[in-house]
Amino acid sequence: MSLILILSSLFSTSHLMADTLLQGKSEGMTYRVEQVAQGLGIPWGMVFAEPEQLLITERGGTAQLLSLVTGKLQPLSGVPSVWSRGQGGLLDVALAPDYAHSGWIYFTYSQPKQDSGVTTLARAKIEGTTLLQWQDLFVTQSLSDTERHYGSRIAFDNQGHVFFSVGDRGVRANGQDLSTHAGSILRLNLDGSVPKDNPFFSKPKALPAIWSYGHRNPQGLVFDKQRERLWAIEHGPRGGDEINWILPGRNYGWAVVSHGKEYWGPVQVGEGKNKKGMEDPVKVYTPSIAPSSLLLYSGKAFPAWHRHLFAGALSLTHLNHVTMNRAGQVLSEARLLTELEERIRSLVESPEGFIYLATDSGKILRIIPTQE
Repeated sequence: MSLILILSSLFSTSHLMADTLLQGKSEGMTYRVEQVAQGLGIPWGMVFAEPEQLLITERGGTAQLLSLVTGKLQPLSGVPSVWSRGQGGLLDVALAPDYAHSGWIYFTYSQPKQDSGVTTLARAKIEGTTLLQWQDLFVTQSLSDTERHYGSRIAFDNQGHVFFSVGDRGVRANGQDLSTHAGSILRLNLDGSVPKDNPFFSKPKALPAIWSYGHRNPQGLVFDKQRERLWAIEHGPRGGDEINWILPGRNYGWAVVSHGKEYWGPVQVGEGKNKKGMEDPVKVYTPSIAPSSLLLYSGKAFPAWHRHLFAGALSLTHLNHVTMNRAGQVLSEARLLTELEERIRSLVESPEGFIYLATDSGKILRIIPTQE
């Protein structure tokens, strides 16, 4: 029996059955898209708390558990007060690398502070439908009177570190300012302390948690544990979304260099598209797709997609499928699910290798393999 037939057999007996929305093919794999839930607020982050249970954060400041057996949604208690204005709110969620032992679940959210919000890394444990032992591990120095560009996604490496991204808060100068966390990707120990080998740990007037800077609004972050590479995808302005290979201490250019244009006219942002001492993106999207997630796929259910990158697109309403070589160079790009016309906000891979998607319309969808 083929891998696809085995997975389909297991799927039909242990998961909620759902209506097929469409079928398609990409990079040699055929698939179908099903809707498994609807009626959420803007579902910002997702993680498999159990093999058949999704924990979903909603930007409005709530979290829910979705049973993939019954389709039932249950609200979670224990979420702290959240600054849910503009682009702020309850943001990403991820399981600790040692979750099976420690039980820690990591969150990012905009914490209320001085009538605004600051991106904050926290963690908690779950018992039934309650979040317990909530700990704010790291409250960033990113205060702004704007209500945009909070980031924020979470990733873990192989050495006991957690990364999370912080947008420039709509203040362009923040991207080049090492005295603020805004416009940067941060690296911490799992307890929220700052590793002493961070690139700016001993640099005067620089915040030691910063791992890389020169970012506008990174809303996708993933660590390739096999090749030990950190990838980020971020929003550009009018054009100029970027996929970047994130290296310690590097400057990714915003807003000195950009591939985007000003919102008020056809004028290049910054001094140009590249500059010595600033990293060039691996891929640029012009026009902008407005990326809001990033997934490095395992290949479990779709073997031909092994190690491919997937990103959700908001403004151009599709699932972006990118193939790369061992050197980290982009080989091809495909745009899937355009027929749905959905703003795809978040992605997560299930234990058996299905791809789950959350949309701004409050739906949870999944992509499963089919026979051609």
